[in-house]
Amino acid sequence: MSFRTRIFTASLAVAAAALGLATNIIAWELRREERGLIEQRLRDQARLIAELLSRSAIAADADLDAEADRLAELLDARLTLIAADGRVVGDSTSDGEALAALENHTDRPEVQQAGTTEAAVVERYSTTVGTDLLYAAVRTTHPQIAYVRVALPLTAVAEQVRRVGLNALVAFALAAPFAIALAALSSWLLSRRLNAIAASARQYSAGNLTRPSYDYGDDELGEVARVLDASVQELGRRLDELSRDRARMEAILSGMVEGVLVLDRDGRVQLVNRAAQAMLRVDDTAAGRRYLEVIRHPDISAQLTAALGGGPAAPRELPLARDAARTFVARAAPVAGGGAVLVLHDITDLRRADQIRRDFVANVSHELRTPLTAIRGYVEALVDEPPDPAETRRFLEVIARHTARMERLVADLLRLARLDARQEVIETAPCDVGQIFSAVQADLSAAIDARRQRIEVCVPEEARQVHADPAKLHDIVRNLVENAINYSPEGADIRVEAVRRDGAVDLVVSDSGPGIPPADLTRVFERFYRVDRSRSRPGGTGLGLAIVRHLVELHGGSLRAENRPEGGARFTVTLPV
Repeated sequence: MSFRTRIFTASLAVAAAALGLATNIIAWELRREERGLIEQRLRDQARLIAELLSRSAIAADADLDAEADRLAELLDARLTLIAADGRVVGDSTSDGEALAALENHTDRPEVQQAGTTEAAVVERYSTTVGTDLLYAAVRTTHPQIAYVRVALPLTAVAEQVRRVGLNALVAFALAAPFAIALAALSSWLLSRRLNAIAASARQYSAGNLTRPSYDYGDDELGEVARVLDASVQELGRRLDELSRDRARMEAILSGMVEGVLVLDRDGRVQLVNRAAQAMLRVDDTAAGRRYLEVIRHPDISAQLTAALGGGPAAPRELPLARDAARTFVARAAPVAGGGAVLVLHDITDLRRADQIRRDFVANVSHELRTPLTAIRGYVEALVDEPPDPAETRRFLEVIARHTARMERLVADLLRLARLDARQEVIETAPCDVGQIFSAVQADLSAAIDARRQRIEVCVPEEARQVHADPAKLHDIVRNLVENAINYSPEGADIRVEAVRRDGAVDLVVSDSGPGIPPADLTRVFERFYRVDRSRSRPGGTGLGLAIVRHLVELHGGSLRAENRPEGGARFTVTLPV
């Protein structure tokens, strides 16, 4: 049953009950008034007849009975004339012998109660006519008649009262449609207001918190609706603030490189950001689970256990079991009110940079120690005892060679410093790759001829032009070709080629040397990085490939090293066209 139906039923029931009660009260009141009118009419009739008989001169009993019959026809009621001794001298319902046989009426209640001026009204059963009658008796001053009694059968009274009740029922029947209409109208109006409030509630539940323009009215229902509407608006405002705060927090946590994991007081995961998911190898299903089910690392679990207990948890540097190459610092701290927060810092790059710095310092020291030791030895030899001119010249040539090596090393270090600080300016222009290869080959012709090596150049027409800085592109190719000359055996072939591929040009330098161990392919571009003894740098500074990598990145390109299936190494520089 719908709310409107219930409201209509309730309204109709209330209206029907009220109308029925009003009808009954009115009918009862009308019946009471009708009964009073009937009694008053009987009194008036009895007094009137008593007054008429008091002024008449009727003496014979037969004449009195006839007069009773005549007056009863006028009254449309039973009329009884009673003498002072209680004998009935006239009755409209009995004649002759029947009249003489009537009982003495001295003991009748109405006769006993009849006064001189006030008529007595009594309702009782009549043994004479055998029915219930309503009597009204009054005293009279007639010589033969002491009491005048008027009687009306209760059936007639009931009929008159029934007509009053029937009229009340007719009024009820006429008023019922109006009551039904009013109940339907009131239920429809109330249902429409409630439906409007329900529609607003559905709108709010759907997430649309726009305040409706509907007027709820000025009564109590409208006041309740306005209070609820204001509460929803305030709740929506606070939810918006919470959503914005949560969005900001999620954006901050998502953008953090540190891993963050938050536990409640029961040790259940409340929040874990993407960095922590990647570090701990967990997914979004971790939320709501206990940390011992999610985190498998014993050291981190121990830190969280200590933090949940409110105790101190010192930071710890540890590798994660699934990726031992990476190093993390884990810090756990208790939260006021219960819970704990775990923060993971990935310090792998810091440790790698520190290791590279130490290696760099060691390599620079080593690279400088060798020429300085040689220079110092030859200088001391020249100072201690001057050799012959030929020996002196040889010593000075060695000193000059080591000095030049140191100069190249310092120059390369300075250039790397400028590249790291992005202080080298690139001025791009269309470059002919074939001309670059020819210029590099001409620069290194002495070294090529000394090792009896052959340079094979292949530059197809579609790969001949590239957009780059000509001087820096020359340095890139020269370093790669010089590296290939140094590591290829005497009499070997070196291939230099350009290949057009997917909107870019690959500059490829292939040597015929011993190749690069697979473990060292990703590290050959580090500064001073050395592979095995067979690929130790003969006379170089060890910074050429590092400089090449920086110059290629400066052009927005990429550089990779790989081993050739037929032997030797291949270096590929990819530059945008």
